[in-house]
Amino acid sequence: MNLSIESVGQWIGLPAWVLQAFLIILAALLLEAIYRIFVKRLDVIAKKTNRLWDDAIVYAGKRPISLLIWWQGLVLAARAISPHTSAIGFDDAFLASLGQLGLVVSATWFAFRLTTGFEHAFVSERQRHQKAYDITTVSVLGRIVRIAVVLTGVLTTLSILEIPISGFLAAGGVGGVAVGLAARDLIANFFGGLMVFMDRPFSVGDWIRSPDKEIEGTVEAIGWRVTTVRKFDKRPMYIPNATFTTITLENPSRMTHRRIFEHVGIRYDDEAVIGQVVDDVRTMLVDHPDIASDQTLMVHFDVFGASSLDIMVYCFTKTKEWTEYHRVREQVLLKIGAIIQSHGAEIAYPTRTLKLEQAEALAAEDTKEGSRA
Repeated sequence: MNLSIESVGQWIGLPAWVLQAFLIILAALLLEAIYRIFVKRLDVIAKKTNRLWDDAIVYAGKRPISLLIWWQGLVLAARAISPHTSAIGFDDAFLASLGQLGLVVSATWFAFRLTTGFEHAFVSERQRHQKAYDITTVSVLGRIVRIAVVLTGVLTTLSILEIPISGFLAAGGVGGVAVGLAARDLIANFFGGLMVFMDRPFSVGDWIRSPDKEIEGTVEAIGWRVTTVRKFDKRPMYIPNATFTTITLENPSRMTHRRIFEHVGIRYDDEAVIGQVVDDVRTMLVDHPDIASDQTLMVHFDVFGASSLDIMVYCFTKTKEWTEYHRVREQVLLKIGAIIQSHGAEIAYPTRTLKLEQAEALAAEDTKEGSRA
């Protein structure tokens, strides 16, 4: 007995084209279910490997391919129904274009997700192996690739739909002028972000400050329009990127060393030992493991102060970290105090000596005259 769609349709009382459309949708449903099972097992296998790139590929293909299966299934079902009913009213050319459009949409979505997956995989791989990387560069390159993917998909879609690209671009140019005039600040911030990426004055995680504006904190994110800076009191500050093209910016995170610059005063009564104190402090700094001996290092008797003999201490620490710098600085100051004390000297504090020699002489004369009387 030969079975066909027509005979089965007659047997169950349905037109053959309805049964054909139903079978196509059923096949798409089964195929998508099988694909989901396959992807889940593939995801488990990918997570067991040490490489993260396969995870990115699996992540990219999960939803776009499911969309492609359903899209093509619905298009095939529409082709089966269209000649027999006016409810759809689509010709074969339009349905063929619709099928191509589904392929372009799925491919664009797949490429978009693949770029995102590769970006996350690259960052995770670098963090896991503790290798240096620039999150700003990775983020910007990922955005550029995603924009290129979306533009390619849009232009391909316009070509499939037979929309003249030249006319579209001309209309976009006229509209672009109007939009540009209305969104000057937005465009300025966009190009400001581009300049930040090209000039690289700072990166995510850097500590920045501006003497021109009240900007100081750690960079958390660099967007196309604004840069997020977390202030030291933990409040976020959202700065338009155009601001960075007009202000002076400091990046303390890129300093090579931190400076210790102090004036230590000892009493005038200890003038005899000041040379020995200076020599011992200089030797201590030269031998100190946390002081950079290849940088400028100066210890000198500097000035006769109002109430002290001032010694200038100028050197640089090897560390750049704020907390470690203060530990080293504290240690240096305590050692300087110990050196001063070891020579029997003392750190001066503000004092004032009043000499009353003439008054004492007059008092002495008065005493003599009184005794004669």
